[in-house]
Order: sequence, then C-alpha cells, then structure tokens
Amino acid sequence: MTALTATRQRATSTAAPASTATAPVAAAPSAATARRILSASVFGFFLVGLDAMVVNVALPAINRSLAGGLAGAQWVIDGYTLAFAALMLSAGALSDRIGAKATYGLGLIGFTLSSAACGVAPSLALLITARLVQGAAASLMLPASLALIRQAFPDPAKRNRAIALWTAAGSAAAAAGPVAGGLITAAVDWRWIFFLNLPAGAAALALLAGTPKLAGATSPVRARFDVVGLVSSVVALAGLTYGFIEGGAEGFGTAPVLASFAAAVLASVVFAVAESRQAQPMVPLAIFKSRAMSLTAFAGFTVNAAFYGVIFLLSLYFQQVAHKSPTVTGLLFAPITAVVSVVNVTVAARMVARIGARLSMTIGLTGTAGAMLLLLAVRPDQPAWALVLLLVPVSFAGAFVVPALTIMVMGSVPAERAGTAAGIVNTSRQVGGALSVAVAGALVAGGDFAHGMHVTLIGIAVVLAVAAVAVQLLAPGRER
Repeated sequence: MTALTATRQRATSTAAPASTATAPVAAAPSAATARRILSASVFGFFLVGLDAMVVNVALPAINRSLAGGLAGAQWVIDGYTLAFAALMLSAGALSDRIGAKATYGLGLIGFTLSSAACGVAPSLALLITARLVQGAAASLMLPASLALIRQAFPDPAKRNRAIALWTAAGSAAAAAGPVAGGLITAAVDWRWIFFLNLPAGAAALALLAGTPKLAGATSPVRARFDVVGLVSSVVALAGLTYGFIEGGAEGFGTAPVLASFAAAVLASVVFAVAESRQAQPMVPLAIFKSRAMSLTAFAGFTVNAAFYGVIFLLSLYFQQVAHKSPTVTGLLFAPITAVVSVVNVTVAARMVARIGARLSMTIGLTGTAGAMLLLLAVRPDQPAWALVLLLVPVSFAGAFVVPALTIMVMGSVPAERAGTAAGIVNTSRQVGGALSVAVAGALVAGGDFAHGMHVTLIGIAVVLAVAAVAVQLLAPGRER
C-alpha cells in the first residue's frame, strides 16, 4: 500500500467503508466535450491569473485617482490575493460536494459582477472591498477549473497535456498582467483593466453552458459544511497578511499589528484542532502525510512568493526609482509572457514525461533561486534590453515548476477529491504570493527602496533553494 492510498483511506474511513463509497456514474466525456471543458477552464483561469497581477503597474495611477498610500496600494493587490487564498480551501471542498461545474459557474458570475464593481469604485475603500469579493469568486473558479480537467481527461497522458495548457494559461496571464495593466492605464484609464473582464467572463460562461455532468463530478461524501475550519482559516490568513502590511507602514510594535499576529496564531491553532477532531473536515490533515501533497504545496508557496514579489517590487521600482512610464514598465514585462507560454506548452510537459515531476520541479526551483540573485544587478540607469535580459530567467525557470507540481498532485488523488487537492495546493500558492507582497512592501517602506528590494530577493532565493532540496530528496519520483 502506498502512502497516498493509506492517506485516502484514512481521510474517508470515518464517513463510509471504502467498498461502498462509489462516485456517481456518468458517461465518459466525448472528445468534443473534453475540449469544450478545457477551453472554459483555461479561459477562466487566465482571467483569475490576470487579475492577480494586472493592477501592479496601475498602482501609481490608482493612488493618484483615489488618494491612497503604499499600504493602501498593497491592499488593492492583497485584498484580492487574501480572499483568494483564505477561501480556496472551502471552495475546493465545495467543488467536491456540489460539483465542479456548478462551483465554477458560480465563481464566474461573481467574478464578472465584482469586476464591474471594481471598475466603477469611487474610493479606495470600495475598490478594496470589490477586490475582496473578486478574490472570493476567483477562489471558487481555480480549484473547480482544475477538478473539471481532472474529470474530463481520465487518461493520464491526455490529462497531463491538458494540465500543461491550463498552467500555461495561468502563468501567461500572470506574466501578461503587468503588460496589460501598463498599456491600458496609459492608453485609456486604469478602470478599464476591470471592465475588460465583463465580455471575457461572459464568453467563459457560454463555453461552460451545455456541458454534461462528468464521472467523478461530486464526492460520495455529503458532509455538513465546515464552518469552524472556514472561519479560522480566514482569520489566520487575514491576521498574518494584515500584520505584515500594516507593520511595514506603522511599525511592527504597534498594538493593532501585534493583535493581528496573535489572532493569526490563535486561529491557526483552532483550525488544526478543529480539523483533527471533525468526522468530515474541510481539510483532512492526514492528507499531508502524502509527500506529494505536502511538497507540492510548499513548492507552490515558494514559486508564487518569487513571482508575485518580483512583479510587485519591480513595478514600483521602474516607476518610482527609475522614473519610467506605465507603458514602458508594462512592456519591460512583455518578454516574460512569451517565455512562460512557450516553456509551459512546448517544454515543461515533455520534460515531466521524460524525467519525471520531481526532477522537473527541482530544476525549476533551483533556476528560479538563481534568477532572484541575478535581479540584484538591476539598476535604475540600465537600458531596457538589459532589464529584459535580467527578467527572462525568472519566467524561464519558474515555468517548469507549476506544470510539474500540478501534474504530481493531480496524479496522486482520485477524480472525486481533485477539488480539495487543488484547493490545498493553490491556497498555499496564493498565501505565498500574498505574504511576499506584504513582506516586500514592509521592507521597502522604510525609505531605502533598493536595500529593501535586495533583502527581499535574497530571502526568496533562500526559500526557493530549501524547497528545491526538499523536493529532490523527499518527493516521489514517478509522477510523469
């Protein structure tokens, strides 16, 4: 018995015997249905990834329009990322309970409507509120989109190719976000970065409509919703992120900041105790005994911390220190989009098939760590071509990590648990992104931007190196 099989049996034994827990029977999807589901999933995931990064270059314009400082600007980013991360665990479990298609559709509707609210927000407070709602909707979409792919492609080889396209869409969206944000802000207005989600969301909903129910679309276990787990996880993540953002702005010794960190610690303890005692927890803690699950979550945390932190820092650095326009700043990130897309689709999946997910992740994490150190050479007086050359290694190396970790974890869970697994891994990724922006903002808020940026880059490189060693030594090596 493998560690994964044991984990699955322990996680489900309290609800029903393994012999009786069978998923609802549904016809295997046709090739046309699978392609339609893949298109809808990829389209929606692109929107989710785009809106995580698209506001970075637009932050100075948003500050001028709505009168916000650095802390407020961080909350425009972290409000989205925090809600995204905090609710994704519950969203993954919800996807397994009511079905990935229904969960994905609800998320798309909420995402589209909240995008409209972001575009018309008359104040920074209302913009941050709308971004929180947008992030909550995105939390429904991401694990459900991956669960749809897991269910639509039961054949491992076809599923791996589909996952490669899915990860390429997310990575390309994250890389394209700064480019789109800079061009749209300069050409029209920052509000249009949100208005463009309206037709895109409608198109994704049209693709999703009419697709049939898939095999493994819902979990055989219909447990009551884990309210304690949801509330405690949200409080823990919100307290941690708030503490870092406000600590950088107001000081880490202030009463509100200390209280937020204390609340985060207490909520984390409550979450762990509650999940260990419930018959049907939101996150079965036994699942982390699977090395594939634990290590992919850690690797996802580190790679998102690297990417989100770099985009946030350099978007501000290029405009505030190097005095470049939003258009030029956005275009400096353009090569990243092309590199990520090409590597994800043409190289990463083939690399996993040839050498395995473990070694692919190790190579990607190690390369990304080295790319962080290369960015220490960024200077405000450098020509554009030199800045682009320094940015390309980040996207090239990082593009190997996400497809490999996604293939590893999706190959380690049954279809009816794909939503929960996707929720866990992608929660870890979003937490990494949110904390990276919070910590980076705190480090550069003191006045010496370059010093704070260098400390952040070195710290990220160290964490990536630790993740690379852990994956190579501990991860299972046969997921291809």
